[in-house]
Amino acid sequence: MSVSKRRKIIEDIATEYDWSERRICKTVEQTRATQRYMKKLKPDEEELTERITELACQYGRYGYRRITALLRAEGIIINHKRVERIWRQEGLKVPRNQPKRRRLWFNDGSCVRLRPERANHVWSYDFIMAQTTDKRTIKILTVIDEYTKECLALEVARNIKTEGVQGVLTELFIRKGIPEYIRSDNGSEFTATVMIKWLKDLGVKTLFIEPGSPWENGYVESFHGKFRDECLNREIFDTLWEAKVVVENWRKEYNTVRPHSSLGYKPPAPVTYEPIFSNNSGGFDLCSTSH
Repeated sequence: MSVSKRRKIIEDIATEYDWSERRICKTVEQTRATQRYMKKLKPDEEELTERITELACQYGRYGYRRITALLRAEGIIINHKRVERIWRQEGLKVPRNQPKRRRLWFNDGSCVRLRPERANHVWSYDFIMAQTTDKRTIKILTVIDEYTKECLALEVARNIKTEGVQGVLTELFIRKGIPEYIRSDNGSEFTATVMIKWLKDLGVKTLFIEPGSPWENGYVESFHGKFRDECLNREIFDTLWEAKVVVENWRKEYNTVRPHSSLGYKPPAPVTYEPIFSNNSGGFDLCSTSH
């Protein structure tokens, strides 16, 4: 039984029975000093509690560890244990654990596969579906860098064929550079002869997973879980244009704000500030950029 529960029991017994505090504390094995201890709250407790509640409402699927990372990003020096205490004190709901996933086995029983070693080493792409309120399908092309965990693109359309995939990749190749490998399932948009030849001409090697084995494309499947949980399952799209705006805003937030546990609770592509020109006082003005 916790100390706080013992303290409450002692208070209830003292109210109901005419027993001394010394006798009750001895019976329930709690020291009198502990019983009489008065919690000392820091001056910023109320303000901090309000900010934690605001972040929990804004990012409904984040736990207290990610909230701690966001507070630290704001310049607040705080221990995660204090955030956890306030989190539970305010009755905030901790998101359910992600389901366990299988190891990335090949169909011959081996578990050796190409692992990303640096940025632009291995990209992954796949499709995820959603709907507008009129029950019409939305198709979203996801492209991620497996090493940096950055979401490079979330292309939203009613239908995306091979030519549309090529268009998205062309823009990314110009902006981010050409990756060495690109991993995907065996969808017709990815296995089309024209797509394979186009990638080969650019020097990109294709990695196709075994049919019916989505766990072999674990990076993008994991991303899809977060994307659906934090965005698609929480939004109602009336139009395609609304879906484009909401999804792109979420992508930017995912890359620049959302703490990623595998990156030490830092975002994949945080906003950085670079001097762009000298001002009249001899210093530099800062320009916000996202990489």
